[in-house]
Amino acid sequence: MNEYICRLGTPSGEVITRVVEATGVAEARNALEKEGFRVFAVSSPGEGLSALVSGGTKGKKVKQADFLLFNQQLSALLRAGIPVLQSIGLLKTRSASANLRAVLADVEDKIKNGIPLSEAFESQGIFPRIYTASILAGERSGALDDVLARFVEYLRRSVGVSRKLRGALAYPAFLLFAAMLMVAFLTLYIVPRMSDLFKSLSANRTMPTITLVVLWISNTLAANIVWLLPVILIVVLVLVFWLRTSSGKLLLHKALLKVPIGGQLIRNMTTAQLARSLSTLISGGITVPEAWDISSQAINNLELRRRSQNVLPMIREGRGFTEALEMANWVPELALDMIGIGERSGSLREMLDEVATFYDAEAEVRLEQFTTLLEPAILLFMAGIVVSILLAIYLPIIQMISAGPMAGR
Repeated sequence: MNEYICRLGTPSGEVITRVVEATGVAEARNALEKEGFRVFAVSSPGEGLSALVSGGTKGKKVKQADFLLFNQQLSALLRAGIPVLQSIGLLKTRSASANLRAVLADVEDKIKNGIPLSEAFESQGIFPRIYTASILAGERSGALDDVLARFVEYLRRSVGVSRKLRGALAYPAFLLFAAMLMVAFLTLYIVPRMSDLFKSLSANRTMPTITLVVLWISNTLAANIVWLLPVILIVVLVLVFWLRTSSGKLLLHKALLKVPIGGQLIRNMTTAQLARSLSTLISGGITVPEAWDISSQAINNLELRRRSQNVLPMIREGRGFTEALEMANWVPELALDMIGIGERSGSLREMLDEVATFYDAEAEVRLEQFTTLLEPAILLFMAGIVVSILLAIYLPIIQMISAGPMAGR
């Protein structure tokens, strides 16, 4: 008898590690599955705990576009009746992505060794949990092609929303960048070269206040740019690294939720994503508690994810899903009403699809409103700065010209 370290999922949804004695890996796996456990991984003799958390191709990343194309093709092959192992082999040889080919080669080897497709993908450590859970649901129900088709639709919509968001924010970002370059050019190049003219003008009369302020800022920046620029770069780098930490991200995400229109946009997009994730998992036979556990972990905004942590314990205590969801205190009231109707009528999955469709459309409207307000706000703010600089430059000249004829009388 050999000892094996196993990573297991309990019927209550917890993930545990357990040591079992068996003559082989297959026997250990069968014994644990008979006890009601979901077996994630079983280490070979002598491999120890590291075998459960390493292996696969965790260092490789697959682009979202390649991942979407692969799943579209896999779903089509499975619908055509081609076995899973043969489908993986075909897609492995035809993929244009070297990283994806390496991942699929490892998945193919694991399937040949008797490991289920869901565990083979999960062992790679690079795929979202909703994906491996969807495949597991398809394996359980025997409708892997249908489940994959639903996941492809989910992924296609998620990719589409991301592209719309990036496209909508690209133009305001360009405006901001161009305006900052113009201000830097005026402040660091034009104003310092006119300072001698301003000094000669100030010998006879008082300079306008705005000119004095702009001159002081410009001269200070120009004289100290050698050490100011490195300090600014260091501060920006420190800020970027801090925002990558959990505390930094949480503070940023809290602040984003308070932005007018933008905060509501984030809530709408998260509601649509969450509803679609839940619908995809429930349609594959995943229970509501497990589906919520997986879907809530995929919420991008850390503050909304934190508020959602108390929902799962309440569901396991026996409370209704809608009641528990209301305690998260961020889901829109209309979404709660629609989910409540679906829960009471037994059509929760269908209602979640409706919620996702509705809040996708609502998010598009909010996104259009946000960008419509953001563009003129940036233009007005930066135009105010540019006009202030131009006034500081031209006011003394205008004063001198207007005072010239009077001085000559």
